Amino acid sequence: MNRSRIAVLALLAVAAAWGSTFFLTKDLLTRMDVADYLALRFAIAAIALIAVHPPAIGRLSRLDRGRGVALGVTYGIAQLVQTEGLRHTSASVSGFVTGMYVVFTPLLAAVILRHKIGRWAWVAVVLATVGLGVLSLRGFTLGTGELLTLASAGLYALHIIGLGAWSTPENAFGLSALQMVVITAVCAIGALPGGFTLPSGVGDWTAVIYMALVAGAFALIVQTWAQAHLTPTRAAIAMTMEPVFASAFAVLFGTDSVTGRMLVGGALVMSAMYLVELAPRRKIEAEVQHLAQ
Repeated sequence: MNRSRIAVLALLAVAAAWGSTFFLTKDLLTRMDVADYLALRFAIAAIALIAVHPPAIGRLSRLDRGRGVALGVTYGIAQLVQTEGLRHTSASVSGFVTGMYVVFTPLLAAVILRHKIGRWAWVAVVLATVGLGVLSLRGFTLGTGELLTLASAGLYALHIIGLGAWSTPENAFGLSALQMVVITAVCAIGALPGGFTLPSGVGDWTAVIYMALVAGAFALIVQTWAQAHLTPTRAAIAMTMEPVFASAFAVLFGTDSVTGRMLVGGALVMSAMYLVELAPRRKIEAEVQHLAQ
């Protein structure tokens, strides 16, 4: 339970790091192409991970390398598909639909891994979904952008499931580094048609480097390690805190102000977090009581 609790706290740190990038990315993309930004961000992250521990990828088994490539391709395509979807829909709808990985993850885990999803986990999934809707939605239509974003949510769910099934504390660093190299390659391919441009100023470079190292390299290492200790459903619910942190950072450092929607949506997502943390404890307590009888 201690490692499990630490893993959840680690994923909350990941969600906070991702949430801190929203207002930075929104500003940066007014001056830089999306695919160029993604390719540069992940390239810096990949170089940093390899520089920290060069033998990490080489020490992976052949099976782990194949899995790392599959995870990297899945995540890279998800990034590009999500970004393309964002071109055809609003940011609020994109945020909500992307968050649907919290629904896809338990469904796909039940089918692919034969995981049994408990009733409290499903209640938490519903609460998190409603919370995301309250936080994000300002009207909803189903078109090209929404369908593309929904596809990216499915890919993110597959990535979460794959990490949960294949990551271990021992291979976490090498698997993260290999994924980052593959994600860079996928995003670079997406950037090729329009040519490649670099950030123009010190502020833009600072933002890209922060997002590459903190919200990229560090976050992926932590996520990979944490998911070695958690079920995919529990991990997905923990990561739905991302839009809550995004709203908090937008209020603290951006131009947003606190609204009732933020408070209600954030409370619902945090309630989902509470339920998903309470469920394992109840299960263990029930087992202890059963053994004591």
